[in-house]
Order: sequence, then C-alpha cells, then structure tokens
Amino acid sequence: MDNKAVYWQRIRNYFTVFDGPLSILIFLIVATGIVTMYSAGMDFPGRLEHHMRNIVIAFFVMWFVANIPPQTLMRFAIPLYTLGVALLIAVAMFGMIKKGARRWLNVGVVVQPSEILKIAVPLMLAWYFQKREGSLRWRDFLIATIILGVPTALIAKQPDLGTTLLVGTIGFSVIFFAGLSWRLLIGLILAAAILIPTVVWPRLHDYQRDRVMVMLDPSKDALGKGFHIIQSTIAVGSGGVTGKGWTKGTQSHLEFIPEHTTDFISAVYLEEFGFFGSLFLVALYFLLILRGLMIAANAPTLFSRLMAGAVTTAFFIYSFVNMGMVIGILPVVGVPLPFMSFGGTAMVTLGMGLGILMSVQHNRKLMKS
Repeated sequence: MDNKAVYWQRIRNYFTVFDGPLSILIFLIVATGIVTMYSAGMDFPGRLEHHMRNIVIAFFVMWFVANIPPQTLMRFAIPLYTLGVALLIAVAMFGMIKKGARRWLNVGVVVQPSEILKIAVPLMLAWYFQKREGSLRWRDFLIATIILGVPTALIAKQPDLGTTLLVGTIGFSVIFFAGLSWRLLIGLILAAAILIPTVVWPRLHDYQRDRVMVMLDPSKDALGKGFHIIQSTIAVGSGGVTGKGWTKGTQSHLEFIPEHTTDFISAVYLEEFGFFGSLFLVALYFLLILRGLMIAANAPTLFSRLMAGAVTTAFFIYSFVNMGMVIGILPVVGVPLPFMSFGGTAMVTLGMGLGILMSVQHNRKLMKS
C-alpha cells in the first residue's frame, strides 16, 4: 500500500466513528430545531445564524470526542472534575450576578461552569466505579454520593435549581447503573420523601417555592409568576391536531410565549405543528433514548456502560423536563430542549455527550473485530 493510500485510510478512519442510527436521529432533530428556530427567531435578528453556529461547533465537538477511545476519556475524569469544582468555588467567591443568581464567571469570555459538571460528574463517577469493579461495597456508594454531592451543593447555592436537578439525576443514574441495590434505593426514596418536605422545602428560595405552587395552580398569579405556564399551555392547546402552520403561531409572534427561542421553543413547535407534530418529535427523542440504552447495554466495559447510560439519562431528563414544564405538569426550571433550544453552552455539552455515545459504540465494534 503506497503512502497516499495509507494517508487516505487514516483520514477515513476519523469519519467512521459516526453511529448510523444515532446520526440519522440527530439530523432529524437538528433539522426540526432549525425549522422551528427560523419561526421562533423571526423577531430576533441573527438568532437563527447564531443557532446554526452553535450547531456547527457542537458537531465538531461531537466528532472530536467520538474519536477519543473510552479508555482515554477515563484519564480526563479527575482533571475535569477537579477543574469543574474549582470553577464552581470561584463562582461562589467572585462570580457574575444576573437576575439575582451567581452562576457565571468572566475568564475573558463569560462561561457557566455548572455546564461542565454535567459531563465531569458522570465521568468521575464512572471512573471511580471502574477502578473498584468486582469489589464494590456499601462504602463505595457512600463515597460516590459525596463525589456527587459536592458539586451539586455548590450549584444549588448559586442558585440554579434546573442544573442542580440535572447534575444530581445524571450522577445518581451512574450510581444506580453501577449496581445500587434495590434495598438501598428504596431506603433513599423513603429518606427523600421525609427530607424534601421537612428539610429541602424550607431551604428553597422563595421564587423556587413559588414555581412549584404556580405549577399546581397558575391562575393564582395569572399575570405574574403563572403567566409563563398559562401562555405556554394556551399555545400548545391552540395548535390542535394539525397545528396553525409554520411561522403562523400567534402566541409566539405576538410575544405571549416567554423565552420562546430557548426554554419554551417546544411551545412554538407544538402550536405550529400540533398533535401530529408532537407525536413526531416525541418519537424522535424516544428513539434517541432507546438507541443510547442499546449502546450502553452492549458496552464492553463498566466505564463505557456507565458513561453511555449517564448520557442517555441526560437526554431523557432534558427532553422530559422541558416538555413537561411547557405543558404545565412540571415547574419551570430553565431546562433547554436538546438540539432545538438556543444556547451555545448547552449545545456543546450535548454534542460532547453524543460524542461519548459514538465513541463507546465505535470502540465496541473495534474490540469485537
């Protein structure tokens, strides 16, 4: 084989990391997101272009991570987790305050360090359990809980309820997939049932408690805190079976739907494409999650299995919580819809998660061959 053939073979290898079913599903979701963003961002000049830029950046991040073998990803666990926690401490000390929350850090560019922990926490936990595979004891799960609890507490202090729930749930999924016994799980559920009303609820900020109460009855403050949910459910309901048609959604274009290019973009989609459109979108996310679970189930190592499971859990939590708050069955917590909502940091983080799934699947094939 001549040098030119060897060169092209190496180049080709970098592009064989893409998983076919996963790539098709993401393409369809991203395309749906672009169509929806065109309509939702009509009153925001440049919003669609910036959204496309974020997609391109996320694609290259996904491709880069997909070319990193899982055993190499393990080496980044401790450094990335340490960096993430250090940045959270820096935010607590001298972070930027916006809308009453201290979540951002100016390091030349404004960053939100809590986004790093969505990857760093499951990566660290998967590394920890991989090192103890075959000899897990109850104290290992206790240490894992501490690893999860430190960044979760720092994020909750900012305060950022949405990211706290995401990091906490994704991290807990790793602990569960690692072999947490059902007896311990039931004990944790009972403990949570006791602690949430007696300890957690009194410690929530007033606006966080208001979000829960407004979810139960938005009409109590229809022109204030309940406005988001009421207008969102009106938009979803007015879409009917077939929707009002692309770019013809009145709730969004008349500015009734708040944050309609970010957290509430699914309300724009559901108003314009209706019930049939919702079935299509839910089916895409369902198949995405199903494919992620299949990759996790067939992963060759414990680390790969835990990381793939954590990423898949993240996609489920993102999509379920976003759609749930839009139709009023969950409180508004500021969770974007994967690959559809506007937002650079979240898009890059999700792209990194996709890259991990593709890396796990690609290297499983290499190990089998």
